[in-house]
Amino acid sequence: MMAIVCLMAASAQKTVVSQSNQNVYDAVEQMPEFPGGMPAMIEYLQTNLKYPKDAIKQQVGGRVMVMFVVETDGSLSNVRVARKVFHSLDTEAVRVVKSMPKWKPGKDKGRLVRVNYTLPVVFSIKK
Repeated sequence: MMAIVCLMAASAQKTVVSQSNQNVYDAVEQMPEFPGGMPAMIEYLQTNLKYPKDAIKQQVGGRVMVMFVVETDGSLSNVRVARKVFHSLDTEAVRVVKSMPKWKPGKDKGRLVRVNYTLPVVFSIKK
């Protein structure tokens, strides 16, 4: 039996990274949110993730850490793997994150801001 578990984590740092004349924050007063919140995001990932056949065959699982920027319009950019597990698992986690609908953007001091976000996507094969 296969199981795909999805969790959320945001960086706890308050550092600012300059990119394209706009700051990208790691933590803000109001963090970005998937439409419908955490339960909706977990449901979306469980519905849309497909466990790669080669990973099933080799019984490979693990936690793929996917990082991305939630833009001020809620779109996701710079989607990348921060911690790799297995090529096909990494690729599938990125594919599904890139297919997500627009998020509710983050806010800091009453204005919309770009926010770095880290999403652990866990692939697990249960026997």
